Amino acid sequence: MVNGQDPNPKAPRLYTEAERRRRDATPWTLVQGVLAIVQFAVFLVSLALVLRYLLTGNGFTAATVSVVVKTGTLYAIMVTGSIWEKEVFGRYLFAPAFYWEDVVSMLVLALHTGYLLVLAFGGLSPRGQMLLVLAAYAVYAVNAAQFLLKLRKARLESPHVAPPAKRIVKPTLRWGVAR
Repeated sequence: MVNGQDPNPKAPRLYTEAERRRRDATPWTLVQGVLAIVQFAVFLVSLALVLRYLLTGNGFTAATVSVVVKTGTLYAIMVTGSIWEKEVFGRYLFAPAFYWEDVVSMLVLALHTGYLLVLAFGGLSPRGQMLLVLAAYAVYAVNAAQFLLKLRKARLESPHVAPPAKRIVKPTLRWGVAR
């Protein structure tokens, strides 16, 4: 909403009133919020370690452990997110409101799982493994942005959110000249 008006009144709302009530009532909403923050923090640390390895050749073990931890947090948020989606929308994945986020999430999962398979069974050099991780992290960043945009849309659609206040710009005097 902009100034109390939906910028695109023909666009479907993210949640029906019943879905909004279910979303607000389920404890999985809080779990998703906490896990998203934890996963993003793990991502940032891991990204730094992966880049350090790629730039210096040092810290492969630390980078590897961080990617495994990041993948674990990804699996946790995907499982709990599926439960959340089932409780709110009645299906575990690909609810219309989150269809494209789920599609990209599947690619993120595939890349992270591919990394674990390469780690377990070989097939790529250490540098190749870290480049695979960078691809996974790039898609994860796109996916995180998708979810942040949906969170923003949900907040703007919320009946509890007041429209943004209009900012009144007053001229200021500087050296006797109105600006």
